[in-house]
Amino acid sequence: MKIALAQLNYHIGNFEDNTKKIIQTIHNQKQNGVDLVVFSELCICGYPPRDFLEYPEFIEICKASADEIAKETKGIACIIGLPMVNPVVEGKDLFNVAFFIEDGEIKQIIKKALLPTYDVFDEYRYFEPAKEFKCVDFKGHKIALTICEDLWNLGDNPLYQICPMDELMKEEPDLMINIAASPFAYNHDEERIFVLSQNSRKYNLPLFYVNHVGAQTELIFDGGSLVFDRAGDLISEFDYFKEEVRVFDIEQVQSAIVLSKESPRQNDTEQVYQALILGIKDYFKKSGFKQAILGLSGGIDSAVVCALACEALGAENVMAVLMPSKYSSDHSIKDAEDLAKNIGCKQTIIPIKDIADAFDETLAKEFTGLAANITEENIQARSRGVLLMAMSNKFGYILLNTSNKSESAVGYGTLYGDMCGAISVIGDCYKTQVYQLAEYINREREIIPINTINKAPSAELRPDQKDSDSLPDYDILDKILFEYIEMKKSSKAIIADGYDEVLVNRIIKLVNKAEFKRYQTPPTLRVSPKAFGMGRRMPIVGKYLT
Repeated sequence: MKIALAQLNYHIGNFEDNTKKIIQTIHNQKQNGVDLVVFSELCICGYPPRDFLEYPEFIEICKASADEIAKETKGIACIIGLPMVNPVVEGKDLFNVAFFIEDGEIKQIIKKALLPTYDVFDEYRYFEPAKEFKCVDFKGHKIALTICEDLWNLGDNPLYQICPMDELMKEEPDLMINIAASPFAYNHDEERIFVLSQNSRKYNLPLFYVNHVGAQTELIFDGGSLVFDRAGDLISEFDYFKEEVRVFDIEQVQSAIVLSKESPRQNDTEQVYQALILGIKDYFKKSGFKQAILGLSGGIDSAVVCALACEALGAENVMAVLMPSKYSSDHSIKDAEDLAKNIGCKQTIIPIKDIADAFDETLAKEFTGLAANITEENIQARSRGVLLMAMSNKFGYILLNTSNKSESAVGYGTLYGDMCGAISVIGDCYKTQVYQLAEYINREREIIPINTINKAPSAELRPDQKDSDSLPDYDILDKILFEYIEMKKSSKAIIADGYDEVLVNRIIKLVNKAEFKRYQTPPTLRVSPKAFGMGRRMPIVGKYLT
């Protein structure tokens, strides 16, 4: 028996394109002599559909698309994922299901049992968990078919009270197939391989796993579909961040013949780079946008975002706007111009001195007797935001936000100024990671000027300003932020690790006070295990650890 795993890029709610892609893949694999084509979780509608699931018409179109696909399966079988109405009055209105379709008919429906409700997942909001488990019989093979999280309940402290594979093993299956929608995080590939390998080893069965690839707003799916033999050894690993279809002979897999064990995985920085490129590309393509705009300051953050955008969209589709103030240094302007020249994007210069001065003069009477402070700095940042949004409105550019995670964490940014934008490109990258990305971007030639990388970071909103005037060195700041945000450690635990008590308490206070700002930032491309936004939900007015 030949099985094809189809690692494809879907578009949420784009039933026409998703269905066409699935049918075309089925036709192609039928010509290759494939018996079964396996697609990923909720492939019909795209993942995550969120509150689209609350619209009856959306569910009806999902079923109609599945029926259309079924008509194209004469002489072949496929597995597709979609939401399905729960016919019982009790419980949630929907199931997250896999249809097993053979020779034009929906032969079996497998329901997802374990519904993740943590971090970016919210499936129990919509779906009823499965309570019955049955294998699929196909061409003399008994298949234990599961959906994503159904294989993630191993270990000494399982998250769920039931383990679907334990139930399916009662029917003595010959192999496992898992269809998934597993989002990218730079540490997730190794974890995923370990968990799936443990399943193969525990149940002594070969495992075929197929994942989504592509970005859905802030969530990025890296693909990396996998095949394991019954001993838990990885015998095939798909490319990351690319669409790909591979065909496997079940007898070869059961015999543990190595098919393509070489690992296409990259280091963390390379993975983050590829993820951000895919995130930008899919955000624009799936939203119907073509051209991007950003403010280019001569600093490291905007330089990295500009380079990423040019790689994703083409330099001809990126407009960089230099907006020097009276405090901008000559070298910052030159660094920005050199970057635009190195990369070939469009660029223009719009000074903001007169605009900021006009605001200061207008407010002079109201501010009589008050010393200049962060107010005047924010006016400059907001002046730039107004100009960028004006260019966006006039020319149809989509504004890219260039703030990093370190700044966002401690509130080192201006609402309606440098924090505005349609999508935050590096908002889940700490400042130290931004420098690593810059070095990677320059791996073959100098794209980002060396002076941009080497100089002390500064917002340049007052004379001789440096980030270190307000923040600790990023090497220290980022480590403390990681412990608090990703590792969820308390201040006491972080201090016990050897960090200065006053500094730790100050940083945690800044993080918590800035929550109201982060609620107003654009969606952020997620590359870490704990990103701001949908994966980290904190109260704005909470007093804990303030």
